[in-house]
Amino acid sequence: MTSMAASAARSDRPTSRPTGLEAEAWAAKLRAANINPRTGLATDYLNHFNEAIMLLEMIPDMPECAEDFLSWTPLSYAEHFTASHFKARDLAIEAYESADATIRTEFDNIASTMTSILTAVGTAMREVSQDRTRATLAEQAIVWVKPLVTLAGGIINGSREADVETIMAAN
Repeated sequence: MTSMAASAARSDRPTSRPTGLEAEAWAAKLRAANINPRTGLATDYLNHFNEAIMLLEMIPDMPECAEDFLSWTPLSYAEHFTASHFKARDLAIEAYESADATIRTEFDNIASTMTSILTAVGTAMREVSQDRTRATLAEQAIVWVKPLVTLAGGIINGSREADVETIMAAN
């Protein structure tokens, strides 16, 4: 299931919020698992995109790394955690599914954008034969995706100060 499909499948799912001591216990459980209790999201998912960025960064100096990037596969939040060794992966998925729909949608939109960029760059790299062209594609993708990873991290951590214009202006 893609990020967009996962988002669409869950966007109308009702979320029940625990209250009182139950809410405190839930928050403590999330904190212990390195999941933000305010947002229900874990930064571990960003490792999926950071891996692609790392591979892209190697391409200009080591063109053969393009093949490694081309083997990168887009994963939704749930797919990432299902395939990961994250010790609280089931909790991460549960917290994501019960997260505030507005936050989750904002986050999913950014993840979907990153996935679209990386997928399009992969498609373009498969269609060209020149190493320099692949390097240029990699460099441009990095410029586009890195600020989005930062923005997604801001959403995960519950900070609203980091807006797209500010992040994009810094790059």
